[in-house]
Parts: sequence; structure tokens; C-alpha cells
Amino acid sequence: MEWVFWSSILIILYSYFLYPIVLMCISGVVQLWRDNRYIWRNNNSRTAPLISDETLPAVTVVIAAYNEESCIADRVKNILSQDYPADKLTLLVGSDGSKDNTAEILAAITDPRLTAYLFTENRGKVSVLNDLMSKVSTDITVLTDANTEFKPDTIRRLVRHFSDPNVGAVCGELQLVDAQSGNNRDGIYWRYERVLKFHESRLNALLGANGANYAIRHALYQPLPTNTVVDDYKIAMEIARSGYRLKYDPEAIALEESAPTITGEMGRRIRIGLGNYQALFQMSWMFHPKNGIRLFSYVSHKVLRWFVPHLMLIALFSNMFLLKHTSYAILFVMQLAFYALAMYGYRQHKQGKQLSMLLSLIVFFVSMNYALGVGFIRYFSTNIQGNWQRTER
Repeated sequence: MEWVFWSSILIILYSYFLYPIVLMCISGVVQLWRDNRYIWRNNNSRTAPLISDETLPAVTVVIAAYNEESCIADRVKNILSQDYPADKLTLLVGSDGSKDNTAEILAAITDPRLTAYLFTENRGKVSVLNDLMSKVSTDITVLTDANTEFKPDTIRRLVRHFSDPNVGAVCGELQLVDAQSGNNRDGIYWRYERVLKFHESRLNALLGANGANYAIRHALYQPLPTNTVVDDYKIAMEIARSGYRLKYDPEAIALEESAPTITGEMGRRIRIGLGNYQALFQMSWMFHPKNGIRLFSYVSHKVLRWFVPHLMLIALFSNMFLLKHTSYAILFVMQLAFYALAMYGYRQHKQGKQLSMLLSLIVFFVSMNYALGVGFIRYFSTNIQGNWQRTER
């Protein structure tokens, strides 16, 4: 039973702590080799410069929306005011049977660059996305959400990478802001994930994209099953499967309001968790050795993380069979104290009280894995549909 306990603990520690160190070491060695090769061969700059207006490609921005009357007008304005040639920018928005005034607001906008598809039936995001993508005629498509805001140069920065014919998709940076103050609310975990994306991108091992801010070569888009939950992840990974590179650009910035409460965020994470397991069991091709470094990152960063809730339970229950040893009794008490702190912090948060950084991390870690666990149960116990699940904001 000891090996069960310690195996569970070590896998959790590896995924969250050891893997990032290994990743950064590999990334550092690769970058050192590239830098030396660059100096030795006296190549031109390897950075992706901003492209002049004359050579910029035509771009279509695609947004699938449902009940977004509070933000859809501002979102359209935000896209159409981008620092991008007006004659090369098109916006397609689909209202998926919205029950509020989203369709009416879209219908009232007269800018010729906007085409609104006002569907009367609510079919789900992916159904709308498939329909909109069939209407795109440009080589590059930017996919985003209705509640997101782009910086003025976001599209220009996303597009610059497609000058490399090997690049199939580019993921931008999403910054979470407080709904009241507008201040950046990027937590430690969010920044930690950004570091991983940066180094995985450097190794051509980036895993998916952020649905609020990414661009693809339109010809590489494959229509998705209508019950797909994590569409952004599936779209990007299918592009990688075709042999194209996925890039991450931290300078292509989008802003989005964070959920005001852990409860609101929990619903979103449960659905994402369900979608993660759906993708895991549908994408067996990812486990082929030919995927190389991406397979290493996929197992270390994704697969092991998806089963941390299970490992946490295994560690707790296997520990119960070892209580006759003093050291294991102490470890068991420490685990119970950890979960008790998480429950205490969650209650404090619900009461609107400020949490310390350490307590916030504990609450976040436990709630995130609780949501994953619920998502796992729902994957096997429910009929997965593509219906909308709006996050509280």
C-alpha cells in the first residue's frame, strides 16, 4: 500500500512541479542551440516582425454568441476598430437563438464589414461555429468570444506569424480583469500556465489554444461534432496533427472579465473538465510516439493533471491503511488539514472576505480538482450536448 500512496503523491508533484523544471531545461538547451546556430550562420532576425499594411492578408473574425446583449455592441466596435486595414477585415457573428436582445442589437449595426447570422433555433456553439466557418473566404480566421476585448494591435500580432508557411495556428494571450476595477487579476496559477505555454510553444509542443484569442489558417479547419465541448482545444490539436506548428504570442493580448465568484468559475471548470475527458478518449492518436516532444508535454501537462482528482483520493484512502505508522498518521492529518483549510477558505470567500495568497492557492487547487472530478463523472453519466453554458460575469 505504501507504493500506491507514494506513487500518487509523486505523480501529482511531477505534473505540477517537476515537469515545469524539466520543460524549461529542455527549452533552454534548444534555445541555446538555435541562438548559436543563428550567430554561426549569420541569419536574418528570427523574430516575427509586424507586417506592413500592403502585405497583410485579409482576415475574418468569427464569433458565436448566445445572450450577449450586455457586451455584443462593444465587442463588434472593438473588432472593427482594430489597427488593421479596414478593407482586409471582415466580421462574422452568429446569434444562436438568443433569448435576449442580442439579435436586435446585431441587426441594427450597419457597418458593411459585419455580417450577422441571426439563427432562431438554439443549437449550441459548435453548430454555429461550423456554419460560420463555412462562410469564411479569407485565408486567415481569428476566433474569439463575445465577452472578450482585443488590444488595438491584437489581430496584427496574431497574423504576423503566418508569414511562416509551417505555422497553422497562433494562440494569443488572455488576461483576466476584475469586473469592477478593471485591474488585471492574473493569479499565480494563471501566470504559471503562461510560462508553460511559452516554453511548450518554443519546442513545438503547444497544447491547444485559448478560445478567446487565436487565429488559424482557414483551410486547416475541420468541422467538429456538434457535441464538442472544448472546441478551441480540438481545432488547434487537429491542426497540429496535420503537421503544422502551433505558436503562442504573449504580445497578442485580449482582456476578459473574470468570474466574480469561485462558484461562477466552478461551473465553467466543470464543463471544461468534461470536455477534457471527452477529448482524451476521442484523441487516441495523441499517444502515438511520432508526436515526440508534444506527446511528452501532453502526458505531463494534460493527461496527468486530468487524473489528479483521482490521485488525491487514492493518496487519502491508501494513507488510511498505513495509520499504524506514526509518520503516515502525521501525513494523514496533514491531508485532512489541507482539505479543511480549503473548505474554510471557500466559505470565507463566499462571505466576501479577502484570502491570503497561500489560502487562495489552496482553495483554487482543491476547487479546480473538484471541478475536474465532477466533470469526469458527468462525462460517463450524461448525454453530452453542445448547448451553451454561460459563465457568471
